[in-house]
Amino acid sequence: MNRRFYTLDVFTTFPLAGNPLAVVLDSDELDDAMMQSIAREFNLSETVFVFPPQDSANRAALRIFTPASELPFAGHPTVGTAVLLAVLNGKTSASFGLEEKIGRVDCVVSSDQAGKGEAVFTLPRLPERVGDAAPRALIAEALGVSSDEIGFDAHEPMIASAGVGFTFVPLNSKDAVTRASIEGASWNEAFGAAGRPNAFIYSRETVETEHHFHARMFAPHLGVGEDPATGSAVGAFARAFVDFEQPCDGTTRVIIEQGYAMGRPSQIMLEVDCAGGVLKAARIGGSAVIVSEGMLRV
Repeated sequence: MNRRFYTLDVFTTFPLAGNPLAVVLDSDELDDAMMQSIAREFNLSETVFVFPPQDSANRAALRIFTPASELPFAGHPTVGTAVLLAVLNGKTSASFGLEEKIGRVDCVVSSDQAGKGEAVFTLPRLPERVGDAAPRALIAEALGVSSDEIGFDAHEPMIASAGVGFTFVPLNSKDAVTRASIEGASWNEAFGAAGRPNAFIYSRETVETEHHFHARMFAPHLGVGEDPATGSAVGAFARAFVDFEQPCDGTTRVIIEQGYAMGRPSQIMLEVDCAGGVLKAARIGGSAVIVSEGMLRV
């Protein structure tokens, strides 16, 4: 059977930057094993499979796979698929729901109909702390940095989730972020408390002055040594941002740059709404551009 697919670069306005994504349309009759095999074939951070929605009020249902396993929710697949569906529908602007395993994800999309667009989605689940981070010495050993490079201002390591758990590690310089690696022998012990061992490391020092944080994300147990842009991690980072930065009530927007160390510069927008010092809502946004299309003969 022939099944249409597209690839997009997400969290960028330029092709061959950002985070690559494969989206398979016409996914009916694909079982879990076949979807996992196709995701391994594409070998990108994530591959999305599009199905008709269970609720006709929504645009589509999505299944999201890394090369190693399925995810209940992910950011760059949501942004990229939302842009793609709007472009294919000939819409310059659209609002719709996407059904993911975490639940309905509400999206607002704008497109220039030239294969590019921007999407913003509201987190379906507010991020929360889900555990304590490992001791700094253990984290430092796992990342190949020194303990005194961990933390800045009020920021300290923490574990949070908005559907997928991440360990957040603040480092006090962009240089420390660049030097970090996944070669440490204590990786699982340092980061296993997040569920799937991973580390989202970040600094306030950035490459581009208009951005607010510089980040890298390592997730070898998902089949992704390093991810160029991780929307679900930035969604969970909203918890760290509110706890450590204590933004004023109202809406605060920040830009996280990621993927620069990989030659895949990406920009992820995070908006948080706070009232009385409490996080009330959060949104993730970014651009996407279609890079290729073709047929899967499976």
